[in-house]
Amino acid sequence: MNILKFVTWLNKTRGWHIEGSYYAAIDEWRAWWRGEYSPFHTVKEAGLDDVIHERPMYRLRMPKRACEDWASLLLNDKTTVTAQDKSTADWLLGPDGGQTGGMLGQLAFWQHANELVELAMRSGTGAFVMSLEGLTVQVGKAVASPEGQLCMDYLPAECILPITIRHGQVIDVAFASEVTMDGKSCIYLQVHRRTKAGYQITNEYFTSESEEAEEAAYNPAPLPDGMLSNFSTGSSLPWFALFRPNVLKNRPGGPGLGMAVFAEAVDAAKMCDLAFDNYNRDILLGGKKVFYSRSLLKSWVDKDGRQHFASPDSVRQQLFVHTPGSDPDEEPDWHEYNPDLRVEANSRAVQDALDYFSFKTGLGTHHYQFSSGAVKTATEYTGDRQDMVQHANRHQIEIEAALLQILRALLWAGKTLLGAPVDPDTPLTINFDDSYITDTGTRRETDRQDVRDGLWPKYRYLMEWRGLSEDDARRAVAEAVEEGGGDVLNLS
Repeated sequence: MNILKFVTWLNKTRGWHIEGSYYAAIDEWRAWWRGEYSPFHTVKEAGLDDVIHERPMYRLRMPKRACEDWASLLLNDKTTVTAQDKSTADWLLGPDGGQTGGMLGQLAFWQHANELVELAMRSGTGAFVMSLEGLTVQVGKAVASPEGQLCMDYLPAECILPITIRHGQVIDVAFASEVTMDGKSCIYLQVHRRTKAGYQITNEYFTSESEEAEEAAYNPAPLPDGMLSNFSTGSSLPWFALFRPNVLKNRPGGPGLGMAVFAEAVDAAKMCDLAFDNYNRDILLGGKKVFYSRSLLKSWVDKDGRQHFASPDSVRQQLFVHTPGSDPDEEPDWHEYNPDLRVEANSRAVQDALDYFSFKTGLGTHHYQFSSGAVKTATEYTGDRQDMVQHANRHQIEIEAALLQILRALLWAGKTLLGAPVDPDTPLTINFDDSYITDTGTRRETDRQDVRDGLWPKYRYLMEWRGLSEDDARRAVAEAVEEGGGDVLNLS
C-alpha cells in the first residue's frame, strides 16, 4: 500500500484535507527502522577499472534496537492490569487472576500490545482498534450479539488518518491497512466518526491496478462475508485508542500524529553506521599482503598466449628460480605489509556513536556499553540513567491512557453487546514494570517488609504481586487468617 497515493486519492474523491507529506517522513523513519535507507546506506566506490561500484554499508541498525528496547521497558510480560470488580476481572483476565486468560488472553493482547509499542516508537503513533465479528445490527444500530467475537487490530502511524481533532484529541479518524483476500492484496478503509447518536463506523475495501502510476486510481471491492458496510455503535465511547511517544513534535504537519522516538537521532544513527562500516572495512582489508618483484614470480604462457604469474606462496612445493640481484631478503624485490586494524580507535568511535545515539533517543548516555564488565547496583544504575527513567515515566502517561481507553471499550462491548457480567465503570489499574529502576526482587522484598511493618495492607500485596482482584485478594487474606497464618506473612 502506497499511503501517499491513497491519501491523495481520498482527498480528491472524498473532499478530505489530510496532509500527505507527513507520511513521507513516516516512510523514511520506517526505512531507518529496517536499516535500509538507500540514499545513505548505498556506498559508491571507484575500482581500479575506473568504474563506480556500489555496495551496501555495514550497519548496526540502531533505530530498530532503540524501538525494541523502549517496547521492552514500557510494556512487557511484567505489565499487568487490575480490575476491582471480581466478575469483571474474571472476564477480562481469567478466573485465576493471571494476565494470559480471559478476553485479553483470547486476543493475545499483551504480546500484540508490546509489538505495537515498538511500531509506535518507530512511526510516531500507535492505535488499538476494536471490532466485533458476528455483530447484529437493527435499524443501523449495533444490538446485543451474544455469539459475536471481539477482535483487536494494532496499527502504526502510516495506517492512521486523523480527520477531526479537538483540544488535542483525535475525534474522527480513518484507518487504512493492507489486507489479503482470496490471495489478492486489498486496502481496508475503516472510518470512525462521532455523531450525536454515538460513533458511526463504515467499512470499505479497495483494489488498485495502477498504484505506482502518477495518477493512482482505486476501485471498490466487495466486503468479506458478514462484514457490515456501516453501523452505529450507539455509544460516544470510541472503539479505538491512540498513543504517541511522549515527546513534543518539533516538525510541522501530521496533526494528531507524533514522531518517531529516534527522529532527532538520525544523525547519530548515521554516525553509528559509519563507524561500524569503517570498523568492518578495516578488518576486511587488514589481511597480510606480500609484494614481490616480478622477477621473483614464476611465469607461463597459456595456449591463448596470455602470460600468467604465480608467487612463491601460491602453489605448494612450487620451484622458483633465484635470479641475480633478486635476493629475497632485500628490498625492493619483496616485502610484506601488515595493515593496522585500528581496533582501539574503531572501537572507541563505535562506542562514542552509541553513546550519542542512546542519549538522543532518551535511553541515557550509557545504555549500550561493550567496554565495561562490572555489574552496577540498582542505585548506580538509576543515577547513570536518570534520562531513561524520566523519559520512561513520560512515555507511560500516553500508553496508560490508551490502555485504559481501549479496555473501557472492551468492557462496554462485553456488557452491552455480548451480555457478559462485567462492570464497564469498575476502577482499573495499569501496573507497569519498573525493574529498570529497582530490580523486581528488591521491590518485592520492600513491599513484604512494608506489610510486616503495617504500612501496607496484605490484600494490596496480593493484588500487586499475584495479579488478584481486590475481592480475591481480600478473600485470600481472610482464609489465611482462618488457617492461622494471619500473624505471619509467608507469601513467597
